[in-house]
Parts: sequence; C-alpha cells; structure tokens
Amino acid sequence: MTNYIDNAIKVFENNFNLKKDEKVVIITDDRMRREAMPFYEAACIKGNETVFLQFPANYKSGEEPPLIIAQAMKDADVALCVTSASLTHTHAKKEAAATGTRIGTMPGMTLSMLEKGAIEADPKVVEELTAKFTTLLDQASDVTIEKDGEVLSFSIANRKGIASTGIFREKGQSGNVPSGEAFIAPLETSANGKLVVDGSIAQIGKVTEVVTLTIENGRLVEATGDQGEDLLTLLGKDKGRLIAEFGIGTNPAARITGVVLEDEKVFGTIHIAFGSNKPFGGETEAGVHIDCVVKAPTVWIDGKKVMENGQVAD
Repeated sequence: MTNYIDNAIKVFENNFNLKKDEKVVIITDDRMRREAMPFYEAACIKGNETVFLQFPANYKSGEEPPLIIAQAMKDADVALCVTSASLTHTHAKKEAAATGTRIGTMPGMTLSMLEKGAIEADPKVVEELTAKFTTLLDQASDVTIEKDGEVLSFSIANRKGIASTGIFREKGQSGNVPSGEAFIAPLETSANGKLVVDGSIAQIGKVTEVVTLTIENGRLVEATGDQGEDLLTLLGKDKGRLIAEFGIGTNPAARITGVVLEDEKVFGTIHIAFGSNKPFGGETEAGVHIDCVVKAPTVWIDGKKVMENGQVAD
C-alpha cells in the first residue's frame, strides 16, 4: 500500500499543485473503495482537510451522481472521483468546476495503473502533444477516419477543441487523471460510415473480437458481435446512440489495459464516444457516455493526413 500512497501523493503534488489550506474530497463507489483509499491516505498525510464519500455503484458513465455528491464537489477545492463509471461528462462535474473546484476523474482506475503506465508520463510531453492536436481540432471542419478498409466521416465545424492534460493548477480546471487527449464534440447528425473498434469499450473492457460500428446521420445503428450488443444495451435506444465525441490520445506512456481511462489516452489511438456531450460543447443530454478506442487508425483533418496507421504523419 505504501507505494500506492507515495504515487497518490505525487498526483496531488504534480497534477494539482495541492496547497496545505485546501479542502479535498475523495469520491468513490461500492466497487472502487480499495482503489480510492490511497488517495484519501495521501491527502491526509499531506495534512489537508479531507472527506471520503462512497455511494452505490448502480449507475452508468455520464449518469448524474447523488445530489450530496454533487454538493460535496462544489464545496471542495480539489475533488478526486475514483469511480467504476465516469462522472467526467456530468452536470455535477461541470457545475463544481464553475464554482472553482479543481476536479480529477478516474473512472475504472486500478492499483496497477497507480503503479505504472500513463501516470508516469512526462507532463511537458503530454502538454505539448495535446496542445498540437487540440489546435488542429479547434481550427478544423471535417474529420475522416480509416481503419481496416472501413471509413467514417463527420463534421466538427464551429465546435471547440478541448485539451485534457491531467494537469489542474488553476481554479475550475478539470478532466481525467491520468490524461493525455485532445477531444471535440462532432455535429450530432453529421457522422456517416463505419468504424472498426479494436482497442476497448468503456465499461466492457478490451475488445476480444473486432467490433464494427455502423453510423448513419450521427446515430449508431449497428454494432457487430457480442461486445457490440453489450455496447448497444449500455447506450439504450434513444439519444445514447448519437455520436458525442472524437478524441486523439496524446500520452506516450499509456497502455491498452481494458480500462478506457488509460486506453483512450494511448498515443497512436483515437476514440469515438456516444451519448452525452452537452458538458463540452455539444447538444446531447443522454444520461450515458461510452467511449470506443481504435488502435493505429489513419486520420484526415480537413483533407490533410495527420495520422497514418497510428503514426503522426509528416
């Protein structure tokens, strides 16, 4: 446990620049108490006023947490959400950030991930790569992804690119820890084509057999295989099936683990999510947000090839 606590202390120091007079809340659920505890111990060791809150794990990624959790996030200076499903794209997180809370979300965090992988990345490298791709997204109109002969195209015109570095030094900054991605909300009805998913799917895990997604006018209409059926079930039959996010991984230390928190940050991958995107510039509120990770794709932005088989194109 000591090594986990030591690394948790580094997260507070390196990612949050935590000050002694700041209040900390550790938020977890019934499945993630063990993974959350090192962060509670770390904050206590640093001498901060710290609260540990746990709630039932009967919720999906993107679903709002209990009101008492949402309020605690607002009352803290730093909130760390070590949960089984993601609170990243929720109004609770957005509203707490608006009050000045610095928030790190760690959906599916494992003790192994606290030891090695994405959490070990050089913050400067992650910040530089993230800034590069965020600028590309911010200035672009169209994206095309090719993987194993299948092509998906969509519009990101007039949408804002968002940098997620995992570094939160200023009031109101928030995102995943560990992190490393540039992402954006595509226009909800603009996506058409097919996408081959061969990395992982949030709340499902590593892809065991390639899942091919068919998207028509922004809506997921088909997903192959048993894991594809599981994805459709998670998303429901309404707005959960609308395209919500396009992201590019920018963390060279990240690995495909089966936990999307780390998988979607792997440099050389992209991810597409479905469901809610209103918290980061889209129009959809769906009560669910599920990411699908693609390894080694080829990507064009406004007709220019920026990635070929997972390698940055010249």
